[in-house]
Amino acid sequence: MPRAVRGVLITCEPAIKSIIVHLDSENHDIIIEDLDETHLFVKENMIQVLKAKLEEHLKETYRPEEPLQDSDKEY
Repeated sequence: MPRAVRGVLITCEPAIKSIIVHLDSENHDIIIEDLDETHLFVKENMIQVLKAKLEEHLKETYRPEEPLQDSDKEY
């Protein structure tokens, strides 16, 4: 008999989705169903864990863009 699992539909950019898929690949404990390029169905009880993991991952990879060297020049 099928077993129901409570979940949440997430809509996100494809880049964020790929990060979530990567995070899930370690234990397969987050994603219930990969629907399309911008939608995932994830376990409801993993939302807070997912948010924390995403925030941590994005802090590690975020690099503010540096201004161009010649951006002050007038033409």
